[in-house]
Amino acid sequence: MTKPTDFAPHGKHLIGSTWVAGSDSFASAPAHGPSHRFSVGTPAHVDAAVQAAETAFETYGVSSRADRAAFLNAIADEIDARGDAITLIGCQETGLPEARLQGERGRTTGQLRLFADHILAGDYLDRRHDPALPERKPLPRPDMKMVQRPIGPVAVFGASNFPLAFSTAGGDTAAALAAGCPVVVKGHSAHPGTAEIVAEAIHAAVARCGMPAGVFSLVQGGRRDVGQALVQHPLIKAVGFTGSLVGGRALFDLCASRNEPIPFFGELGSVNPMFILPGALAARGSEIAKGWAGSLTMGAGQFCTNPGVAVVIDGTDADAFVAAASQALGATGAQTMLTDGIAQAYRSGQARIAENEGVQEVLKTTCQGREATPYLYQTSGEAWLADPALGEEVFGPLGLVVRVRDEDEMRAVARSLHGQLTCTLHMDDSDTALARAYVPILERKAGRLLVNGFPTGVEVADTMVHGGPYPASTNFGATSVGTLSIRRFLRPVCYQNMPDAILPDDLKQAQR
Repeated sequence: MTKPTDFAPHGKHLIGSTWVAGSDSFASAPAHGPSHRFSVGTPAHVDAAVQAAETAFETYGVSSRADRAAFLNAIADEIDARGDAITLIGCQETGLPEARLQGERGRTTGQLRLFADHILAGDYLDRRHDPALPERKPLPRPDMKMVQRPIGPVAVFGASNFPLAFSTAGGDTAAALAAGCPVVVKGHSAHPGTAEIVAEAIHAAVARCGMPAGVFSLVQGGRRDVGQALVQHPLIKAVGFTGSLVGGRALFDLCASRNEPIPFFGELGSVNPMFILPGALAARGSEIAKGWAGSLTMGAGQFCTNPGVAVVIDGTDADAFVAAASQALGATGAQTMLTDGIAQAYRSGQARIAENEGVQEVLKTTCQGREATPYLYQTSGEAWLADPALGEEVFGPLGLVVRVRDEDEMRAVARSLHGQLTCTLHMDDSDTALARAYVPILERKAGRLLVNGFPTGVEVADTMVHGGPYPASTNFGATSVGTLSIRRFLRPVCYQNMPDAILPDDLKQAQR
């Protein structure tokens, strides 16, 4: 196993099988520990990486599921072999605690191994067969078979808030490689050392499994022209992205404006509202408030599923809920944010909420530099409905309580929501009829509905949907977590009257 002290970043890009330096470099800005220099990516690096990916697709796209599963498991093994070193540099670069990085590494390797098992099972291929009916009248039917096939090279943008699970070897990369698609990753400048060591793990797995050199590349840093060159490269067939609404929308528009438009699978975040129904509010409002505070401040609130809004019916039970939430949040100390830029954006978002005339301050704290402290505000249902800006995400530990007049106004707030990753109902048995009325509304707003829980923590499983209507994501029919995410990088192909000898191997044993 690699010792933490054994890894010193060399700062190069991985283009196919070669580590390549650039003519320009940038310095990392770790939360603590040493800074390192990394090469700045260029459109030329992007082109070389994508060309290598296209060449690799000629063989990797027709590789066996067994070979790809072995490759995914090898990547997981190589990441685990570098576990301590990954934790050390990941903590230095992001300020996240060791336990968080260790847990995220387990999630990263777990989803790689999950996809290995998933493709071996073969259900994702959705194989279909309509046998020929030569005697059918008035016209005969040809023999037709259908299967899902990989789409080609995929671009993946590393996420700022998940240096492992949504970055170099994260869910997008795992799903694309499982599907048979080579991947070009644009590393996030917030954690370039973590990206590099994970890329080394993938590089080792490529050699170990005899995979084509261009099956994976990492381009570090770079300015906007690098991201633009990647999504507009004519050989890229899809893009996976986790990040801000502004950045994601810009890339989405670039994908749509290409001569050949391609799908942009962007996960852009949301406020993840919680609706606390009257029975639950009366019976255990304070308990829910304390749980909310814990979820709201987890990881300094830097989760795309952070539940930033709680909706309650006004009255004494709402007073008790707000007081309990304020007390719990007030006991939370300052936390280090992932980057200086994220910390500044949090302060700007907090100021935007605080300056809104329809909002009242409940808990005020002070934060500066790279630190975040929690804030709590409240507003009326009427003010919420009048100002859509109150529904915009503040990325950090800031909570907003929306106090509605009655059940009708709570329902109006639910209907007013833009697309969300999650919506939550807190309910008791006495709230069942009311909750039943909310489900048809909320399932149109979010990809995941929860009852009596908190949305932070996204299980990697067959049933998980991590996506939702825009602006939570740019494709409401997709998920970026769970085995269903592989469908983003596949397309159905029908083979008519084709002899078995030239069919894809996955179809030769196709059954109705």
